[in-house]
Amino acid sequence: MEHSMDSFRSGFVAIVGRPNVGKSTLLNHLIGQKVAIMSNRAQTTRNAIRGVMTRSDAQVIFIDTPGIHQPKHLLGERMMDAALQTLQEVDVVLMVVDATESGIHKDAPVLELLKDVTTPVYLVLNKVDRIKKEQLLPLIASYHKARSFQEVIPVSALTGTQLDELVQLIVEALPVGPKYYPDGMVTDHPEAFIIAEMVREKVLHLTREEIPHSIMVDIESMERRSNGTLYVNAIIYTERTSQKGILIGKDGAMLKRVGELARHELERLLGMRMFLELWVKVKKDWRNEPSMLRRIGLSE
Repeated sequence: MEHSMDSFRSGFVAIVGRPNVGKSTLLNHLIGQKVAIMSNRAQTTRNAIRGVMTRSDAQVIFIDTPGIHQPKHLLGERMMDAALQTLQEVDVVLMVVDATESGIHKDAPVLELLKDVTTPVYLVLNKVDRIKKEQLLPLIASYHKARSFQEVIPVSALTGTQLDELVQLIVEALPVGPKYYPDGMVTDHPEAFIIAEMVREKVLHLTREEIPHSIMVDIESMERRSNGTLYVNAIIYTERTSQKGILIGKDGAMLKRVGELARHELERLLGMRMFLELWVKVKKDWRNEPSMLRRIGLSE
């Protein structure tokens, strides 16, 4: 059923929380496909990732922010700046917490960040499929002692439990407004950003603890040729020579595997054939170099 634009609702929703509480998984499930990379490693998300959900009666623009943490370098500072900026531009804030981790002391930095926020804040208790029902009410009570929440919604981003209810509460809170993005558009990030993030995700998955978050992926060139194939050259920057060796692997096996996995998923996501060529370079202390951060969209 189509709704009149006089009653159509639209707005922006920030997803905030500590690293590794399931924010990107939540965003991807809400949108219905991957728009944010996922990893069980902390601080996977670096930029504010926008995902667009369009219904007949509403359009919700979700913004997945970097995990709230204590910055240790310029990269971390820029990530926190991105999260803070987002809170001032939205209609609803979702504070996502991991229900499997006892005690709210771990979420103290997030609560501190939100203490002066006047935007409605919803407490989203994620991973409730992994706890006993009798644990839920005491957990909710402990968060209510810390601050007042507009809504409290227990969900599972992995299984989809109660996500429809969460979306309905959000839509009801949004103002009447225009459709900001066309139907079918799920993110406003350009192809180059999506490709770089997908390559970074595959590096994190394949290297596990061997390669920390000291890598960045820079798209050197993109060209769509007459045969319909997208040709992409990308550089994976790391901070140490030893990490470069791990990323390349014996006879180039690791780099080849990263490229294969990223290309297969990107071809499905972007709906086109792709030729992806990857290189690895060492750039010491790049996380403290402003020019490098600008290349991944984290400007001052």
